[in-house]
Amino acid sequence: MEVRVAGTAGFCFGVKRAVDKVYQLARETSQPIYTLGPVIHNETVVEDLKKKGVRILSGCEELEEIERGIVVIRSHGVGREVYEKIAARGLECVDVTCPFVLKIHRIVERESSQGREILIFGDESHPEVQGICGWCRRGAAVVSDRGGLEDFMVRSHEKICVVSQTTFNYNKFKDLVEILGEKSYDSIILNTICDATEKRQREAQAIAGDADTMLVIGGRQSSNTQKLYEICKKECKNTYYIQTLIDLDSEMFRSSSCVGITAGASTPNKIIEEVHKHVRKHVRTEL
Repeated sequence: MEVRVAGTAGFCFGVKRAVDKVYQLARETSQPIYTLGPVIHNETVVEDLKKKGVRILSGCEELEEIERGIVVIRSHGVGREVYEKIAARGLECVDVTCPFVLKIHRIVERESSQGREILIFGDESHPEVQGICGWCRRGAAVVSDRGGLEDFMVRSHEKICVVSQTTFNYNKFKDLVEILGEKSYDSIILNTICDATEKRQREAQAIAGDADTMLVIGGRQSSNTQKLYEICKKECKNTYYIQTLIDLDSEMFRSSSCVGITAGASTPNKIIEEVHKHVRKHVRTEL
């Protein structure tokens, strides 16, 4: 049996930077530490940080209950209003928004200020997209598929600016841009999917195309891991979404000649290595 692990699997730059910063704060400060939402969509890491005293705020309204401490803005970013609320409470703000996401904030702020309607390709319930919307002067439309885009196109629009969630499916982005091209809008179309996401998706697709079984590792709330699973499932019917080694069943790959492994941007290397080691051990046992 051949086992292929994606070289792009695991923490991306933005997530690693955010997680490392929170661990550093937990070690070095005596102040209470809060994160607006889980700093990472990985239950193992979140639980470990909780043990170290890091508290998760489920929403901005909870800021009103805090008297002192450090509020960490995670890599997904937030809207302008959140910064204002933190400042109004006199709390210290540590901003670890991913630089790729910050770039989108500046784009939509500038273009919406110049009169363009902002169209975002992404998941409207995802915190990154909600944060992007919070920098749009005139509001924004969010679409995730052909149906949503066609509904958007039915309405009257003059000038638009298109951006995407950094973890959006690259192939889907291209398809939606092609559909949008059927209309003669005065449009600016910017592919704001981060390079790491594109590389991760392309590599996962290539490995899944050769594999008999594909394992995709990541938290259930991880948007980029869900997209990896969807991409791999199209290439390999026997694709499984697991969070940790506990979810792995050797029956998943017992009769496979090639097993592929990839992981989302919020998956620690330790978990990837544990899964890889288990699969390799199974191979040696079978031999």
